[in-house]
Amino acid sequence: MPTVITQVEGEIGTITLDRPKVNALSAELIAEITFALAEMKAQSMRVVILRAKPGVKVFSAGHEVTELPTNGRDPLTYNDPLSQVARAIQLHPCPVVAMVEGSVWGGACELVMSCDLIVAGEDTTLAITPAKIGVPYNISGMMNFMKVAPIPFIKEMLFTAQPVSARRLMERGIINYIVPREELERFTQQLAAQIAATSPLALRIMKEELRVLTSAHPITPEAYERIQSLRREVYDSEDYKEGIRPSSPQDWFPERIAAASTTVHAINFTKRTS
Repeated sequence: MPTVITQVEGEIGTITLDRPKVNALSAELIAEITFALAEMKAQSMRVVILRAKPGVKVFSAGHEVTELPTNGRDPLTYNDPLSQVARAIQLHPCPVVAMVEGSVWGGACELVMSCDLIVAGEDTTLAITPAKIGVPYNISGMMNFMKVAPIPFIKEMLFTAQPVSARRLMERGIINYIVPREELERFTQQLAAQIAATSPLALRIMKEELRVLTSAHPITPEAYERIQSLRREVYDSEDYKEGIRPSSPQDWFPERIAAASTTVHAINFTKRTS
């Protein structure tokens, strides 16, 4: 059964995550997102919207923990599914807009933050949670976070592994717009239409320029090998073995359910200021 729904209206493509119950990022789901992006590239879409189904409490629960390796192998390599879909978004020729409602957990934060623009519902939260299951982020994942947020803020998200509100995320420049849920779809479509009305060639070139420039962080071979050595230590540790042993999503992050049902004060329609 498909785990994504694709839709094309004019020059705007939409990819909707549809994997019960909480859109955990399985290899199958990620492969279908990547395939949908390739299809929309072939159809010359001028903008792509990435979203979950309307009204969800959890946008995505993050990496499918049951698929993580148990033999001491690093799960976050260059070719792991999450890294592949992040690159597919970043290398996609047209802008990709994340339309987010509900809570976003773990690896799904990298998925969302790899998009070019983020429009969020007023109750949206993001929580970068690998530390809770003993998984240190890989270098490319760290760079993806560094591209969009100040390092002290990323440290807070990584070290505490706690949900961060849409308001704080917009103040730090991660989210572009906060919109009431009932306005989210209309506003995102309007934004996509504005993007689609511009030159696709100019956008493609500018997006690639920004990708190249923000990725220009040199690292010596010695430093890279040292980091990889530290990461390998983790996957032989009891922390990691215990972290990937849960029997249900509630065991991984019980606060996901609580966070998903928490109400927040209404936030007026707001645009991030530079």
